[in-house]
Amino acid sequence: MLLPIAVVSLLAWVWLTLFQGFFWRTDVRLPERTAPRRWPSVAVVVPARDEAEVLPASLPSLLAQRYPGSARVILVDDNSGDGTAQVAAELSRLHGGLPLTVASPGEPEPGWTGKLWAVRHGVALADEEFVLLTDADIAHGPDSLAQLVAAADASGRDLVSQMARLRVETGWERLIVPAFVYFFGQLYPFRRVNRPGGRTAASAGGCVLVRRDALERAGAPESIRQAVIDDVALAHAVKRSGGRIWLGLADRVDSVRPYPRLSQLWRMVSRSAYAQLRHNPAVLAGSVLGLALVYLVPPFATAVGAATGDPPVLGAGAAAWALMTGTYLPMLRYYRQPLWTAPLLPFTAALYLLMTVDSAVQHHRGRGAAWKGRTYPAPREERPSHGTT
Repeated sequence: MLLPIAVVSLLAWVWLTLFQGFFWRTDVRLPERTAPRRWPSVAVVVPARDEAEVLPASLPSLLAQRYPGSARVILVDDNSGDGTAQVAAELSRLHGGLPLTVASPGEPEPGWTGKLWAVRHGVALADEEFVLLTDADIAHGPDSLAQLVAAADASGRDLVSQMARLRVETGWERLIVPAFVYFFGQLYPFRRVNRPGGRTAASAGGCVLVRRDALERAGAPESIRQAVIDDVALAHAVKRSGGRIWLGLADRVDSVRPYPRLSQLWRMVSRSAYAQLRHNPAVLAGSVLGLALVYLVPPFATAVGAATGDPPVLGAGAAAWALMTGTYLPMLRYYRQPLWTAPLLPFTAALYLLMTVDSAVQHHRGRGAAWKGRTYPAPREERPSHGTT
């Protein structure tokens, strides 16, 4: 029975390599851009909850933006207990730069996630033409804002998002982080996201520039107030309302948040993995089987084929593993990681499989989507009812 399974796995990799939007390529960067005739006004909205530790490495980069037009920063303190608001005000006093407003909206109303409640408050305070939504752990190059606005203006996009380069310094970060971006691209191929007539939509929540009128047409953030995966939900809302979106990899937008231990990376993935599967046990089962077929069968078939002297099984498994390894190499180059680690992707995929299962277990225990002291249940419309969803 192993040979047909290995062949199916190989065919799956042929299809993924050639027909899944070339998800494995890392050359999708900001569209061609020229300086606008008139630089539009921009409000940078930073939702922050207990971020005093990372703000000194990120907020000064926003305050120091070299933007030719009118711009300001609005940091929304989401009921932090570590002095986030005070740290932000002190950093503004020390570094100067763009004007900073620090606001506190109070506890979220029922039906809102904390981040989107903070975003709602920040957007309500702004009347600028563009809003840059960026997380508190994201550091921007000095011309990041100008480049984003120029790209949106030149390409006529309503939403432009860059996936920040995550930190890869510890062994676990090197093993898991590049794979995280690789898997994201496999789910949401950037080229399909950027196709105006396509249905695929996604953005990266660490860096999302969006036109205010596009937000209003999409009814956001109110229309996505329960979303745990808010960046993908926002992109869907904007595209569904007729907006044009773009998503790509960043060159000078970096996350400064450390994830030195496996437990921290595990929580980062597992807190939203089951939400990605719409809290559906059937979709979870299919995803687990799919991950096993695509990522675990190739090395297993290779090992069994070599051990038993079965050339067809060995060939199918090795060919699938080779395609997997080859498509992972560009992401390792992007993250400047050793290329010899590419064949370890099945091990990383096995960890992601376990994280996904753990996400479902935690959800059914009432601890799903837990983040910084808050736990979010599945939105009502996603809850199973009488065996359906």
